[in-house]
Amino acid sequence: MATQASASPMPAGVTDPNYKPLPGRLGNLTIPQQHALDTLRKQLQDEGLFVPERMDDATLLRFLRARKFDVEKAKAMIVSCEQWRKDFGVDALWNFDFKEKAAVDKYYPQYYHKTDKEGRPLYIERLGLLDIKALYALTTPERQLQRLVHEYERFLRERLPACSAAVGHPVETSCTVLDLANVSLSNFYRVKDYVMAAASIGQDRYPETMGKFYIINAPWAFSTVWTFIKPWLDEATVAKIDILGSGYKDKLLAQIPAENLPKEFGGLCNCPGGCSLSDAGPWNPPKAE
Repeated sequence: MATQASASPMPAGVTDPNYKPLPGRLGNLTIPQQHALDTLRKQLQDEGLFVPERMDDATLLRFLRARKFDVEKAKAMIVSCEQWRKDFGVDALWNFDFKEKAAVDKYYPQYYHKTDKEGRPLYIERLGLLDIKALYALTTPERQLQRLVHEYERFLRERLPACSAAVGHPVETSCTVLDLANVSLSNFYRVKDYVMAAASIGQDRYPETMGKFYIINAPWAFSTVWTFIKPWLDEATVAKIDILGSGYKDKLLAQIPAENLPKEFGGLCNCPGGCSLSDAGPWNPPKAE
């Protein structure tokens, strides 16, 4: 059966001859989806709400997909996001200096590291190493959220473009590994406000950036927690989440090249100074000797 032609052309810069955009992306839009994109763009322009440097078609499509191509809902989401950017001071955070990063890394590692087999940035978070008392002697929940937003901005402006150039087609999402080894519910409860705020920022302000999400070393009690969380997530999000116990290695290695996966998760990577502080990836090419 012939593939239906897209209402939108392929995005610029594609060099991968095998690239087939997923539905709802540039190069694979139905006529109603293209119409929704054109309508949203024009309404934002006509109402003086359009910000060219961060409202390209790929970005507008992320908000449209998050709202099932309902133009009014997508516009409301963008307007809300723009107000949040002003209130949170996002633009000023581009030069944010998280000087406590190396010390915080011992108690709550959160880092981008290389890519998965689809060229997406790999993001790793180790909640099981969390030591609340030590963590909050070094930093504050507010600075943690500022760091999170700074990293999201780098993700959009540096990491994704570098990953896209490396594989020859648009890369719009990340692959996340959340390690729950040795997590205690009491520790999680004490950091839950930060975790919920972080999840809200990801879902509401940077929509459609989650590609795959592995929760590894999930304790038996997590299934109870998951039953409470799951109803708050939409079906598309739930489909991207894989909950694994301690036998996660084969699943991760099916998605992530062994040379890119840190050794502590069953991979081969052992960056000098530790993978969690290396910031290794296409966005940070090794300097020539």
